[in-house]
Amino acid sequence: MTMDTIDFGRLYRDHLALATGAAQRTRKTASDWDSRAAGMAARAQRSGYTQDFVARMDLAGAESLLDVGCGPGTIARAVAPRLRRVVGLDYSAAMLEALRAQAAAQGFTHVETLHRAWEDDWSDVPVCDIAVASRATLVDDIAAALAQIDAKARRRVYLTHPVGGHFIDPAIQRVIGRSLTAMPDYIYVVNILHRIGIHPGLSYITQESRLADAPDFDEYARRVAWSLGRLDEQETARLRAWYGRATPAERAGQPMRWAFISWEKEPC
Repeated sequence: MTMDTIDFGRLYRDHLALATGAAQRTRKTASDWDSRAAGMAARAQRSGYTQDFVARMDLAGAESLLDVGCGPGTIARAVAPRLRRVVGLDYSAAMLEALRAQAAAQGFTHVETLHRAWEDDWSDVPVCDIAVASRATLVDDIAAALAQIDAKARRRVYLTHPVGGHFIDPAIQRVIGRSLTAMPDYIYVVNILHRIGIHPGLSYITQESRLADAPDFDEYARRVAWSLGRLDEQETARLRAWYGRATPAERAGQPMRWAFISWEKEPC
């Protein structure tokens, strides 16, 4: 067996099924994200991740951008002053409403939204100079998603995908008695791109754990449950007992790491 005989798209799908099966995790729906739109829009304004992502983008010669899985428009709004057209695409209607509201507040009249999921028909999604997918690539079929976003970019593509496959430090999972299978991480993306003749740039963004600034136990437990699924009474009790004796660094856990993956489109 060689690298050329391995179907990394199928391996990704098998890995994802393992990581989400047996009630290990509950997949997030559009309505789940709708409920978080306001909070995410507020946090985005102070995110070091956003500045790090945008600093790695090359906007030379670009006039338009497609932001896939845009959420409240964290990346889209950060680069909007330097572009003539910005299109935010997301399957959460509330996230798109947050983007429109924030864009209007900033005086951006060239920001559009499209209510679409990765799996939907993209025939009406415009081709833009640059396409990005920030923290939005844990999809059912990553090979199809990569082909889809590549087809909608004229010049460059930028995306981030988790490193390690955990959104909550495994040490904190063990506190409540769980041990989840890691989600498929970035190496699948790199290998799939290699198979189709794309040799991407690769670097890493480190982001502080979202548990780090939880103001009290109740909020801390809510954030843990968002990533791990509902906590039962025993799990909550274990977490509370540990929280009371843990240091701030232990409560925060390891920072989240994202692979920043980019490629230039070949001239037509």
